[in-house]
Amino acid sequence: MTLRVLLVDDHPLFRTGLRAALDSAEGIEVVAEADDAEQALALTQELAPDVVVMDLHLPGRSGIDAIRVRTQDHRSVRVLVLTMSEDDDALVAALRAGARGYLVKGSGRDEVLQAVRTVGMGGAVFCTHAAERLAGLLVGGAAVTESQVAFPHLTTRERQILDLIARGYDNRRIARDLTLSGKTVRNHVSNLFAKLHATNRAEVIVRARNAGLGQLHD
Repeated sequence: MTLRVLLVDDHPLFRTGLRAALDSAEGIEVVAEADDAEQALALTQELAPDVVVMDLHLPGRSGIDAIRVRTQDHRSVRVLVLTMSEDDDALVAALRAGARGYLVKGSGRDEVLQAVRTVGMGGAVFCTHAAERLAGLLVGGAAVTESQVAFPHLTTRERQILDLIARGYDNRRIARDLTLSGKTVRNHVSNLFAKLHATNRAEVIVRARNAGLGQLHD
């Protein structure tokens, strides 16, 4: 059986090298490439590949969102994450979204080929780092919040500010509570709007509250 693969990465040179490696392997065929999540979802709908090799950090919609939508709509298509991120939040969010494998860029050719084959045949595979982090999280019982799953591309500080925005705080109140300058808060808020592709504060508040943020605690 030949595994049909879709590559999703916004770096053309990386895609070219990865495609060359996969196309040279027996039993693997790269059927298409995409450079953002929307294109990836459209090609998945059109081509129904066996495996989607996907980066998490994409322009526009995040790779996590694409994995979640893909696993809901196309359960026969399996996702292998191939990314630079070694962050625990990204790892857990990708797996919760439905990814079947997780490798970091820099993995060897043979490791990537074996991962594609394993995921394509219905298995799961993780690079050494991801396996160690998963074991540590399970043994340590580390909690992963809904906001970390919903917004894995945000920094800890950005999630903190997002939580305060969801409570209805204005920038001045946020600056006072976090002991930050007004300019620093404005910069963080601008970054949040860009990362969430939001056009107004009300939209940000709704999305944050849907993810469990903005709850006042006694």
